Amino acid sequence: MKKNLLAIAVGAALAAPVVLPGLAQADGPKVYGKINLSLEHMKFDPTPGAPNNDDEWELQSNASRFGIKGDYDLDVAGLTAIYQAEFQIAVDDGDNGGDTLSQRNIFGGFKGAFGTLRAGRFDTPTKEAQGKIDQFNDLDGDLGNIASGEVRASNIIEYSTPKIGDLVTLNAAFIPNEDQNDFDNDNENENGLADSNSISVVLEKSGFYAAVSHDSDIQNGLKVDSTGTSPTLDITRVVAGLNMDAFELGAMFENAEEAEGDGKENSYLVSGAYKIQRVKLKAQYGHVEGDQTDNEGTQYALGLDYSLAKTAKVYGYYNNLKYEFDNGNPDDKTQTLGVGMELKF
Repeated sequence: MKKNLLAIAVGAALAAPVVLPGLAQADGPKVYGKINLSLEHMKFDPTPGAPNNDDEWELQSNASRFGIKGDYDLDVAGLTAIYQAEFQIAVDDGDNGGDTLSQRNIFGGFKGAFGTLRAGRFDTPTKEAQGKIDQFNDLDGDLGNIASGEVRASNIIEYSTPKIGDLVTLNAAFIPNEDQNDFDNDNENENGLADSNSISVVLEKSGFYAAVSHDSDIQNGLKVDSTGTSPTLDITRVVAGLNMDAFELGAMFENAEEAEGDGKENSYLVSGAYKIQRVKLKAQYGHVEGDQTDNEGTQYALGLDYSLAKTAKVYGYYNNLKYEFDNGNPDDKTQTLGVGMELKF
């Protein structure tokens, strides 16, 4: 009984809002997250090295996560403090690369009439430029299989304007490398204020979405055309999407090239969905091809979501991913058939 009372007392203390001197009272931090689990049959060609089989069943925790976020008013110039701490959890086996938790988007900052300023570890403007066109985000059909630029950057500082004309938002971010890497292979580590940069222009209006973004010297790798000589990329991405009552359409084109090497590739993706009451039918196709080589990758996915509530769904999907190489190596093909559930809180 005493243990139950203690648990209730601790829970009440955590739930109670804290009022700091000189600060306007605000709602307490919001706890949020989602559990996304899928049971998948995966078939590989060629077969992974012995003693592995050419197919297997897996229970996947698809970027399941929880986090805390919130804001509160400050006493200066109408400013609001903002914060977020989000962590990935492995619902299937508890292992996030050897850790129980792994960091996702974590930042602190301020917003006001001037816009929003934040710093920490979070998605670059180019990654965020994809909007919601990826119908298979976090699953095996994720666009990250055929496009670079899906970067969650450390030590990133970003400024976003207020929405201009109720239509356009500008985002600009820079990343000091903190003397950790030799980007340009000149035997000197980079120690500047803005060793990497990412910017985007985003337009949103009445279900229409469009974005143009550019990364320079961003730490990332090419998908099929890497020379192995450059750890950073210059990336330009163009995205457009349309979300109507029953239809969703999306498209992306991207050019990525090594900042200090010769590797270069073009990627594109098209997606669509049709909603019938609780059912959502969706399809996606993506392709990437190299410039220095004839290497290429192709991915297509088909799926069905069934909504149980605004915050819960079950789904099934099929994904086919194939990389083809011109250097004599065998093609690499993975087929995934899965059923799953997503629960948001």
